[in-house]
Amino acid sequence: QVQLAESGGGLVQAGGSLKLSCASSGRTFNMYTVGWFRQAPGKEREFVALERWSGGTTVYADSVKGRFTISRDKAKNTVYLQMNSLKSEDTAVYYCAADPSLLIGSTADEYDYWGQGTQVTVSS
Repeated sequence: QVQLAESGGGLVQAGGSLKLSCASSGRTFNMYTVGWFRQAPGKEREFVALERWSGGTTVYADSVKGRFTISRDKAKNTVYLQMNSLKSEDTAVYYCAADPSLLIGSTADEYDYWGQGTQVTVSS
């Protein structure tokens, strides 16, 4: 069983940076694809980024490409989302998700395990 916990959210001014963490307790998720998603009030959950566990392939949503970076520290059993040049439209609850499949993509429903989310608020 994989249990995920996000941290690192907070309030930041536009143009600033935050680094989110997604830690797994219980079973290691070094052999899981990990994705980040976000959900703003009144909107559907949307894909942000993912890293596949084999080969380290990363995929980003167009809206965050060049500003966000997903990375993994296998020794710490943690996946990070470095967010730079934040905009007000990045304000949302950010969730990490994990799945053992290498074929998984940007569809939230495909992921088996989810964290509780961490709030990111960007003030303009």
